[in-house]
Amino acid sequence: MTVSTNSTLTPFAQKLVAPLTKQTISVLQINLGRRCNLACSHCHVEASPKRTEELSPEICEQLVELIHRFPQIETVDLTGGAPEMNYGFRPLVEAARSHNKEVIVRSNLTIYFEPGFEDLPDYFAQHQLRVVASLPCYLEQNVDKMRGDGVFDNSIKALQRLNQLGYGSDSNLTLNLVYNPQVPTTLDFALAPDQQPLELAYKQHLGEQFGITFNHLFAITNLPIGRTKFHLEHRQLHQPYLQFLEGHFNDSTVEHLMCRNELSVDYLGNIYDCDFNQMEEIPATTPKGERLTVKKLLDAGSLDVIEDVKTAPYCYGCTAGSGSSCGGSLL
Repeated sequence: MTVSTNSTLTPFAQKLVAPLTKQTISVLQINLGRRCNLACSHCHVEASPKRTEELSPEICEQLVELIHRFPQIETVDLTGGAPEMNYGFRPLVEAARSHNKEVIVRSNLTIYFEPGFEDLPDYFAQHQLRVVASLPCYLEQNVDKMRGDGVFDNSIKALQRLNQLGYGSDSNLTLNLVYNPQVPTTLDFALAPDQQPLELAYKQHLGEQFGITFNHLFAITNLPIGRTKFHLEHRQLHQPYLQFLEGHFNDSTVEHLMCRNELSVDYLGNIYDCDFNQMEEIPATTPKGERLTVKKLLDAGSLDVIEDVKTAPYCYGCTAGSGSSCGGSLL
């Protein structure tokens, strides 16, 4: 199914050999809210310290029940905002871990230095959370430009603390970093660099300069959503960037797209095919067109009620080059 597209682009669905269908759901990605201690220039969620939207106790209880009732959920992926700042973070962690499900926390690292959150690294280690941490470059100037003054320094201190607890060396404590390119300011667009050599460069620099170790690096393409879209539109680059992404469409990425086996849930309990559709308010629906919520999934007794993934022009960002997902390159 294709959602409104610009006539100068090929509708994404027309690029596909077959409809983009859902597979058995195994990943539950939950956006706990828009509250964050940072306001990064590339944030597709448009999170910031001024945002107040977050999960309610009622929706949190429904999500806990969902986690308890469906053994097919293998991974609970917690994001935000800074997920740790929003209501429901710890109850959802503990519900998932009590059923031996993998829990991913998408952390900005600097949250550990905010009052009331100093115990987070120890909490992560105690519950063996898989940490996926944003570090869009290994150079201080580039990181602070994207995320704010002092963010790089605090990120390094946070990574060193995680290393002290065993992250990056203990097989039960996985630490992955995320690279994001700079938001384009000219027509000189580029895809994210090849993930494997970039990972080696990160490991060499961070190891030599700061003694930091980590497991893997995820190279993620900036999709034209949220603040990235705003900056592109401001420079009249939005449409050219979409055309660039379409020009690098790679059909081999399609079978690996994250939207196929995950459900994305917002802080109101609404269901989407992916986090990007959530931010663009394109809800997942049943074959009859009924919008879905956590409550409706509980009432239906099934997570597998969606047939086709809804697509939009920014889907080209996930399928350009080696592909891009919340887990990095697809190929």
